Amino acid sequence: ERSWEAVEEMRREYERRRNLVWKRLNEIGLPTVKPKGAFYIFPRIKDTGLTSKEFSELMIKEAKVVVVPGSAFGKAGEGYVRISYATAYEKLEEAMNRMEKVLKEKNLI
Repeated sequence: ERSWEAVEEMRREYERRRNLVWKRLNEIGLPTVKPKGAFYIFPRIKDTGLTSKEFSELMIKEAKVVVVPGSAFGKAGEGYVRISYATAYEKLEEAMNRMEKVLKEKNLI
């Protein structure tokens, strides 16, 4: 029974992380559907005017945040990026803040 408690605790933590990233991305202006499983989220970045590859390169160079271009998952993925929230809550907060700062500085949102 104790092992199930640990599993439930981790599930709650991932839910907390997901909710943070989902909320912040939508606040920033990157529309995102709340995921129901896994630990990835796919915000729509089309309105920035950048391709998913350009967006990913900008994030790694300027915000020091790694996101995967949606185009890496096929043609339908273009216009989106994949973000993992399988890291510490505090790091996710910082990543969202950095992404928002860069997008605002570049007038992309």
